[in-house]
Amino acid sequence: MNIAIEIVPVKAPKVTDSPKSWIESSDIVSMFPTYVWNMQLAQNVILSVNTRAGEVIGEMRRGMTPLAAGQSWQSAPQLHEHSGLGQLVECIESAAGSVLKFLRISNVLSVTGCWANVLATGAAHGIHNHPNNFLSGVYYLQTQTGSDSINFHDPRAQTGIIRPPVVELTAGNTDQVVVQVKNGTLLMFPSYLQHSVSPNNSDGERVSISFNMMFSSFTENLSKPLW
Repeated sequence: MNIAIEIVPVKAPKVTDSPKSWIESSDIVSMFPTYVWNMQLAQNVILSVNTRAGEVIGEMRRGMTPLAAGQSWQSAPQLHEHSGLGQLVECIESAAGSVLKFLRISNVLSVTGCWANVLATGAAHGIHNHPNNFLSGVYYLQTQTGSDSINFHDPRAQTGIIRPPVVELTAGNTDQVVVQVKNGTLLMFPSYLQHSVSPNNSDGERVSISFNMMFSSFTENLSKPLW
């Protein structure tokens, strides 16, 4: 069941749903949620970030043969060290701080890798995750209709043992959620969460910048057993 769905809260049945209900009260407990933080940068920030990032990527690709249909290109994973990406890195670090605050985690995350992705028409990116990191994410420089989404896959592999037919796809029964993106979208998600990119069905290149983040003090403070 691979389809885009709208995430909506699940409501527990009420006693009044049946005049002769055998239930006095009921509730649904949501456990172990998986979050994807979806942020849209301000227009003035997008203009500045995209201009500088576009220049950096353009310089790296200078002299290269244009990508043919179905081809893709990735840069080296040290873009976060480039001065031209400084503003984007600041946005990423600020967003990561907000994520840790939301998760009630008292620590600091640092970018461990950052790289550009360019997908020509017909190119895709298979399902994968990002080991040895806590958070991962992607920023979108250039998207258009037909290349403006990312797929997130159910991290609970055991749920695939039984796949009964459903009458309606919901967040509670699907195994894939498709998130729509646009220029200036910044997504952040757990590094364990598998994701993929469907084939680029547009006539233009899809350009994004991916990144990983890990706790700065991991070896000093977090690698010890939690007794």
